[in-house]
Amino acid sequence: MNVSVVLFTSDLRLNDHPPLRAALDGPAEVVPLFVRDAAIDAAGFTASNRLAFLADCLADLDAQLRERGGRLVVRSGDVVDQVCKVVAEAEADEVHMAAGVSGYAHRREERLRAALEAEGCRLHVHDTVITAVAPGTVTPVSADHFSVFTPYFRRWSQQHLRDVLGAPRQVRVPEGVRSEPLPSRDATPGTSEGLATGGETEARKRLASWLRDGIAGYEDRHDDLAGDATSRFSPHLHFGTLSPVELVHRARRAGGPGSEAFVRQLAWRDFHHQVLAARPDAATADYRPRNDRWRSGASAERDVTAWKEGRTGYPLVDAAMRQLRHEGWMHNRGRLLTASFLTKTLYVDWRVGARHFLDLLVDGDLVNNQLNWQWVAGTGTDTRPNRVLNPVIQAKRYDPDGSYVRRWVPELAGLDASAVHEPWKLAGPERAAFDYPGPVVELSEGLARFKQARGGG
Repeated sequence: MNVSVVLFTSDLRLNDHPPLRAALDGPAEVVPLFVRDAAIDAAGFTASNRLAFLADCLADLDAQLRERGGRLVVRSGDVVDQVCKVVAEAEADEVHMAAGVSGYAHRREERLRAALEAEGCRLHVHDTVITAVAPGTVTPVSADHFSVFTPYFRRWSQQHLRDVLGAPRQVRVPEGVRSEPLPSRDATPGTSEGLATGGETEARKRLASWLRDGIAGYEDRHDDLAGDATSRFSPHLHFGTLSPVELVHRARRAGGPGSEAFVRQLAWRDFHHQVLAARPDAATADYRPRNDRWRSGASAERDVTAWKEGRTGYPLVDAAMRQLRHEGWMHNRGRLLTASFLTKTLYVDWRVGARHFLDLLVDGDLVNNQLNWQWVAGTGTDTRPNRVLNPVIQAKRYDPDGSYVRRWVPELAGLDASAVHEPWKLAGPERAAFDYPGPVVELSEGLARFKQARGGG
């Protein structure tokens, strides 16, 4: 009896899962396998919030498999070693997995292919599992990837997407393949108090609600900080509990300006994947060097600490940073603003901010986190690399009545809309009535420093 192994990575779902469908279309039995990768742990890319969310995802995946007569096999250690051990235990003759884009993902695939071939086992790698359009599918005439989003989006929009695959009705797993116990969210220390629940079941509930009540107003409301009108799908896309192909299809069926704006955001995600696939060094090195001589030393360290703690004296920046710590998630407008403030107003290396985000974000990954940080810092793909977001103007535009700030900066809860975004303008008893710091830097000073550092802006 033939057996296939399906190696789950960033695709922890049963719906629209090409590797699983391909495996079930062939051999009579399948081993659904997830390996807790020791190399990722050693590199410091795990974080408490992601581990807790991952535990939810694995528990949900196992429960869904058991409803279909199967189970999830969980192992820890070196991915190649563990896959080969499972192949031997199950006497499998093929392994299916989703294609990754990072340098590590490519090296993992090469090592796995070589090890499996030595054992007479075939490796099948499937595209369009983690992205809607595979990296390298659309390229400009004279380069291996698009470095500007708009022309990429035009070509991306013309691509024919594969059909969405349904979840299997039955999964038969061979006996005798051992599994470690599933990890538990409760056993994960240091998680954010407001961390969301993971797993495909939760993701599909959110998807149904979003298509019913959220997507129609997305174009007009996605920057409304207090309204919290984004989809919040990013953790589910990161762990693959939702399929980007399915999201594009269903959003397009919904129609309207909100759908178009939402699909554009999914295209941004694919855009970043094709950049990193072509330039894996962009995870740590400037995509477009600007000869920056980032600030360091005691003064910069004090500013970074204030930024991390949400005590910069700029209420909208601080509100977003506190949301990050409480939820392990931040509104996209907040991400843009806080990153701009660190890299341009404080002139601190984008890698410092990217590392802090990776320490807390439930959706943190090398692709979107690093390349979004580079975009804001001006070292990435932004065609206006020296733009600086003013936190006061941004606050008045995207949190006009101060509701978002009051939610996350309770020290300022008693201030009205005219004062909550510029509390330093208050004087005397009014200023002394709340415990909130003054600005770590004057915006004009930060702007002048950045323009000088970038050669006049």
